[in-house]
Amino acid sequence: MPAQILAPWLQRRGIHYGWIVAGITFCTMLVMAAALGLPGAMLLALGQEFGWTTEQIASSLALRFALFGLIGPFAALLMERVGLRAVICAGLVFVGGGMALATLASELWHLFVLWGLVLGLGTGMTALVLGAVVANRWFTQRRGLVIGLLTASSATGQLAFLPLAAWIIEHWGWRAAVAPVVAACAVIFALAWLLMRNRPSDVGLLPYGETTPVPAAPPAPAMTLATPLLVLWDGLRHPVFWILAISFFICGLSTNGLVQTHFIALCSDFGMAALPAASVLALMGAFDFVGTVLSGWLSDRYDNRKLLFWYYSLRGLSLMWLPYSDFTLYGLSLFAMFYGLDWIATVPPTVKLTAATFGAQRVGMMFGWIFAAHQLGAAVAAYGAGFIRTNMQSYTPAFFSAGVACLLAALIVLAIRQHKAAIAAA
Repeated sequence: MPAQILAPWLQRRGIHYGWIVAGITFCTMLVMAAALGLPGAMLLALGQEFGWTTEQIASSLALRFALFGLIGPFAALLMERVGLRAVICAGLVFVGGGMALATLASELWHLFVLWGLVLGLGTGMTALVLGAVVANRWFTQRRGLVIGLLTASSATGQLAFLPLAAWIIEHWGWRAAVAPVVAACAVIFALAWLLMRNRPSDVGLLPYGETTPVPAAPPAPAMTLATPLLVLWDGLRHPVFWILAISFFICGLSTNGLVQTHFIALCSDFGMAALPAASVLALMGAFDFVGTVLSGWLSDRYDNRKLLFWYYSLRGLSLMWLPYSDFTLYGLSLFAMFYGLDWIATVPPTVKLTAATFGAQRVGMMFGWIFAAHQLGAAVAAYGAGFIRTNMQSYTPAFFSAGVACLLAALIVLAIRQHKAAIAAA
């Protein structure tokens, strides 16, 4: 097999195979995020062609966000039962197929099935839970950095492809815009099938940073479909779970559910065309990549609670300022910089706090439920902002409310007191 040949060849040159696994995971999460963000660029085009309201289209996108999060804990179960490669490849088939079939859509229920159900299932199988599992299985050292890199791929993918999508929509129509995502799914499917492996032991290695074999742990109880629900029940009885889940709900409410979905339509209300608006989102993605990687580095060194306090505070202030930016290029560039730097920089500290509280063995599934709260928040914002825009003819109340919620999240995370020593060293 290619992996068994490549791993020792890289090891002789001082390169751990975990970086190959992380690279494939990075590409997978990048293209999945691009597929998740692409419908936001099509909001105006779909409304013009079919006469659907912003609220109607956003309702299908809200379903996608909800499934994207709720599938996560069960995806962690699948990763344990059938392996990372099978889950990644299945998710790519769902997403590539769903995006391709959406070009034939002509009724609103088609969007609910293809972009709500199929796309939600496919992206949910390879959501941020995948990054958390890969980082904790393959890396002992540099774990925070790896989580930051993988998280950055997810957030950046949601934004970086939007200018290209907007240009394609403008010149060739919204159906042509799905072609790059479908092609990328096919390429990454081939890479994952050939090179992805489940654990370091599959290629005769220890996790990156380990020098001596770790004594074998007692066999874990066999996982069933009830296992994620039992993990959720354990989490619900722990105050730290509630704090992380509520703050992450607000994180989703203030990022992909609101800005990713509605930013282009918001800019249109102020006279800005889709392509420059999408370019601002791409600029956010560039700053986000830097901010999230930096956040991973910082999460290895500083109190993760204090990092989250600053991330949520700055995000809240930037969201409340946005409606008053006059939507000039200068004003939006400032917003893109400050908002983009912590678009999803909250993920590395949240993963680290989850691991410090619940242990590395359960971090994948427990973070899956916390991430489900994130996506439920995104679903609320995706539909809620669409409802507000349709009925109030303005997005301003939605953005201001999200900003206030972020300031609340900044205060909530400081309430985490348990495992303080572990948090500081996590």
